[in-house]
Amino acid sequence: MASIRLERITKRFPGADAPAVDSVDLDIADGEFVILVGPSGCGKSTILRMIAGLEDITEGDLYIGDRRVNDLAPRDRNLAMVFQNYALYPHLSVYENIAFPLRLHKAPDEEVEERVRRSAQMLELEELLDRKPSQLSGGQRQRVAMGRALVRDADAYLFDEPLSNLDAKLRGQMRTEISRIQSQLGITTVYVTHDQIEAMTLGDRVAVLRKGVLQQVAPPRELYEQPVNLFVAGFIGSPPMNFMPATVSGTTLELPVGRMEISPDMANRVAGHEVLIAGIRPEHFEDANLLDEDRRRRGLVFSERIDVIEWLGSEQYAYIPFEAPEQVRRPLEELATELDSEQIRTQLVVTLDAESRVAEGEPADLWLDPSRMHLFDPESGENLTHGSGVDARTLASA
Repeated sequence: MASIRLERITKRFPGADAPAVDSVDLDIADGEFVILVGPSGCGKSTILRMIAGLEDITEGDLYIGDRRVNDLAPRDRNLAMVFQNYALYPHLSVYENIAFPLRLHKAPDEEVEERVRRSAQMLELEELLDRKPSQLSGGQRQRVAMGRALVRDADAYLFDEPLSNLDAKLRGQMRTEISRIQSQLGITTVYVTHDQIEAMTLGDRVAVLRKGVLQQVAPPRELYEQPVNLFVAGFIGSPPMNFMPATVSGTTLELPVGRMEISPDMANRVAGHEVLIAGIRPEHFEDANLLDEDRRRRGLVFSERIDVIEWLGSEQYAYIPFEAPEQVRRPLEELATELDSEQIRTQLVVTLDAESRVAEGEPADLWLDPSRMHLFDPESGENLTHGSGVDARTLASA
């Protein structure tokens, strides 16, 4: 195994107005599991293909271990790749599909037997080795594709959206398989996906891309709790982060649902911004009637009419529309379009305990935790409170 290092990697396609990948710097340690994630067209698969040698690099340097590999052919990079479409040979058995890379390198039969059996055992394919791909389910075919990669003694393993063709149940099972195997073998792994659940559950670190530009690289928890900008905050999380207009006057922060006093340091951070976007995740709200008095005092209690409720058994989502000025509505609509998300709109999505008895069409007393709130610049999208929540105390509800 080996580390992978990208130094200002750029890819320009002929006739394109902008680079598909724009000056990306990324260090992947030996044995690390790194996820490349982002919406369609963000450049994540292009980066993976440049690592594999399937796309030429326009500018920058790519290192596998200490070796610069820009000009090396794919076969000389010693990488194993698992594709979205499995790419199995239909006329070969499962055994021979897994063995194919070894046959290609003229490995002795004893070595082929040992490696194929070991790979099959790891992926629970031992009883399927004599079958053809047409006799397998989608999940089994993907296991065979993984087995063909794992059978090689590669420096790193590349996965290009390997689970996107599977149904939800199989995706969950295969996520567990991939995580277990990567942890067991300590394989240097680069994994491309547009599915944030895969990104948050599989990776040691996650790299978020937008229009070819690397936005943030961090462990999943840090990415979720400390997004560097509006795009990362809106992309990571399901339901996504709530965004509301906010204004600051002195040390008073005004929201559609109420006012709170912020610290002088926080006021200085956001000074000079006429309008801000306040972001808070759905789970950082509560039904105020279910809280003790001490916790109520440590947050903002407000009353709003509930528009729609989605009850899911273990929890429920309450939807609350609100008005927003153009400075806030415009960037949120652009973000919703880019992420193809109808939920990033001028409404609050509040996660409530299943015990809550709030009702559609009725006002409800709700509570939010200001320490978990972020403030964003509507123009640049920068998180002005990155690394901390809003240091605030409640003044009054709206």
